[in-house]
Amino acid sequence: MNKLLKEHIVVAQNASGRNMNVPLYRFIGEKPGPKVYIQSSIHGAEVQGNVVIYQLIQWLKTLPICGEVLLVPNCNPVGTNIKAGEYTLGRFDPVNGTNWNRGYYYDDAFIHTFAQSIDDDESVESIKSRFRQKMKQQLQARLSETWGIGLAQHLNLKLQQLAFDADYVLDLHNGPVSTRHIYVPEYAKASASLFNIPHVIFMPNVFSGALDEATFCPWWLLTDLISSKRKKPVDFAVEAFTLEMGSQEVISFQEGEYDAKSILTYLTAKGCLPDSATIPENMLRKAVMLKNYKTLFTQQGGIVEYIAKPGDFVKQGGVLARVLNVDNLDTDRATTDILAPCDLVAILHFPSASVLSGTQLYKCFTEYYEL
Repeated sequence: MNKLLKEHIVVAQNASGRNMNVPLYRFIGEKPGPKVYIQSSIHGAEVQGNVVIYQLIQWLKTLPICGEVLLVPNCNPVGTNIKAGEYTLGRFDPVNGTNWNRGYYYDDAFIHTFAQSIDDDESVESIKSRFRQKMKQQLQARLSETWGIGLAQHLNLKLQQLAFDADYVLDLHNGPVSTRHIYVPEYAKASASLFNIPHVIFMPNVFSGALDEATFCPWWLLTDLISSKRKKPVDFAVEAFTLEMGSQEVISFQEGEYDAKSILTYLTAKGCLPDSATIPENMLRKAVMLKNYKTLFTQQGGIVEYIAKPGDFVKQGGVLARVLNVDNLDTDRATTDILAPCDLVAILHFPSASVLSGTQLYKCFTEYYEL
């Protein structure tokens, strides 16, 4: 059966000088196979992923593995503990203001330089091994900067050192008030239907700082460079996804079991689970290119009723939300309807009923299609 190894890594120190640790659960199978990396809660309020990892551990204790699965729950203990009253303010590094999911490393020039070192007859496995070694050297150099680096970036680089060894990387997130959706690199479109997730966002080869991009962008660029040089396709078989599994600040063991089974379905298709027979659900999946995943900002502040729920289809001109202005309760200007600017699917909305003007009120699929 699988071997389970448990350890901890230090990702930060608090103001008392005490280490802040993150647990690592490493399952190693008896047979060789791909490596899988799964982390949760890089944003402190996005806690459901920890339940998903708990459910995965229960399955992997008895389900044979080919290769290795590394599970990293609550990967940001700093963010998880930033509370203001009943709210977790764990989206940004409180010291430097950095988004916890925007400090990963990517260097376009480094990848071009590495590609020039590859001989025409070097095997894919040799290239993967050398590239990972060089990449981890780059990450360690960043961590060892003489002038130091910010808290969020330090955390990100420590996690990226673990993730870059993997063939399949899953970063588990939650929206504010959200339906399930997944970010998929365009080259991995075939894998979008392997998860039981009904809303899919296809990503271009553009790095914006997140873990999925920090994983797939280097391999994507290297694939293009080597394929062009050799005049034939090269496949490094590396994929990375961000899974958004509902709303933040709440957990559900039942929903966590559903999402764990969804991940097991993907891993089964990738040859990680030889005794598993799980297959994807037959569901309607809607997809959109990232450029058509739109944010609707409020034009006025006030108190909002969110009429369109996550996952709802709304026709152009339909009411998404209604805003109450307390300065005009005695007039016909007391309420304002916010209308859909086009046909859309509401994916998530702001968590609070109190909004300022310019708030990101909804994120929506536009110009979407069925997979």
